Amino acid sequence: MNDPVKVLVVDDEAELRGLLRRYLSDQGCQVRAEAHAGTVSTLLARERFDVLVLDLMMPGEDGLSLCRRLRHEGETIPILMLTARGDPVDRVVGLEMGADDYLAKPFHPRELLARILALVRRQHILGAHLGPTQNSPLRFGPYSLHLDSHSLDRDGENVPLTSGEFRLLSTLARHPRRPLGRDRLIELAYGRDHVATDRAIDSQIMRLRKLIETEPSAPRFIQTVWGVGYVFVPDGNRRHQ
Repeated sequence: MNDPVKVLVVDDEAELRGLLRRYLSDQGCQVRAEAHAGTVSTLLARERFDVLVLDLMMPGEDGLSLCRRLRHEGETIPILMLTARGDPVDRVVGLEMGADDYLAKPFHPRELLARILALVRRQHILGAHLGPTQNSPLRFGPYSLHLDSHSLDRDGENVPLTSGEFRLLSTLARHPRRPLGRDRLIELAYGRDHVATDRAIDSQIMRLRKLIETEPSAPRFIQTVWGVGYVFVPDGNRRHQ
């Protein structure tokens, strides 16, 4: 793990947010701290984070509800749940909702850091962001996307793609139903150091839609999420914006 660990902290306690931001930053992490759950989905769509540290009890959407929703949307980021409750039942419920670890308040920041690093190591070992195996085609509508041969076919007939188009389509297809911002798409498809403009991504999306959509102006598979970016919908059903 040579790159700084990027941590998203969501907790309504301002004092705790400040403490964690300072401590984790001093330990070499990059930290973004938010007071409520409302911005989390947009942040995850636009930027890569390694771990989400999430308070269980918050006004508005609470940590359990957000955790359940993120997992339903296919988000695989490791989630460490914080709570002032020490009841084992709360711990079980949090894990059942999709949390990866659980830490009761009050806690020592050093223990939190150790748990964060353990989650990141586990994620790297499991390769959770790799999605389907290279030998398993990704199917949507009449199409099959073959990750091993970098090819797309429609009912057995090859659909020619440039390398850039394949990278973009395979990135979207490996994150189904998860809205991805343009910056996040660039990072996932080409790497963190790749330089590309929003217009370049939009142009590639338009070309892909012309290739795979029956009506490119009303796309079913690569849909626009206004204010965020794009989302891949394998079954072609319209999402509620």
